Amino acid sequence: MSKEIIQLFPAPATPIELQGLYLSIPLVPSDWPDRPFVYSNFAASIDGRIAMSSAPPGRSRVPDTIANPRDWRLFQELAARADILLCSGNYLRELEAGTAQAELPLCNQPAHADLLGWRRAQGLPPQPDVAVFSNSLNIEIPPRWFDDGRRVFVLTTADPASPAAMRLRQTDATIQYFPGATVGGAAAIEFLASRGYRRIYSIGGPYVFHTLAAAGVLDTLFLTTVHRLVGDSAAPGILEGAALSIPLDFQLRSLYYDAHSHGGIGQTFARYDRIQR
Repeated sequence: MSKEIIQLFPAPATPIELQGLYLSIPLVPSDWPDRPFVYSNFAASIDGRIAMSSAPPGRSRVPDTIANPRDWRLFQELAARADILLCSGNYLRELEAGTAQAELPLCNQPAHADLLGWRRAQGLPPQPDVAVFSNSLNIEIPPRWFDDGRRVFVLTTADPASPAAMRLRQTDATIQYFPGATVGGAAAIEFLASRGYRRIYSIGGPYVFHTLAAAGVLDTLFLTTVHRLVGDSAAPGILEGAALSIPLDFQLRSLYYDAHSHGGIGQTFARYDRIQR
């Protein structure tokens, strides 16, 4: 992982090491108000696909044509900086089916073991906690998610008396019930803020991303763009859901060029910060 990338923006163009890139940058602006900082990350093709519409049994819907170890390193670095990770019930179902891109916990691969030491040096627990959006509660939480004192929250609108809710109460998860048909992004972030979480990393895919964007609580997007067209009109993009009632405007904060992924076709790593109105 020693091949350098090039910082394109801000200028001037500067070679920089990929490993440690997202550990060294200021994540939260110094003048940030007293509220959580919510960020997300995606890897996409040039035509905006983040996964394919289907996958062979036991294979991830995020194909090797998009996924790559260099982007995955940066994903892990962003996770290492989080207090809590946001994911969806669908992620858990894909995990059970063997089609999820990768498993939690953080840094469960030798190449990323240094991030555990980085968290210790920052005075952080070994693993960020996890919050799962699930309206149906049709999920199975892996027992290993509770290792190292990790807390797991399930955010739901399900009936507390339902069999699924009663089954989940037999685990160590904390179930938080919300009114309405779906859990809103603002209500979810407000609840997590009340529990003391300040750096909230959404890894839950395009529907959780839409929930946060529609509520206006998303602050930063890290976007890797792989220089490849993959097609598949039914494949998801980074934002899936109804049109936003108020479009969110972002400004480019940083841009890096990586010439070494996918046999040399390259990719870019961009950070976009929402313009606060």
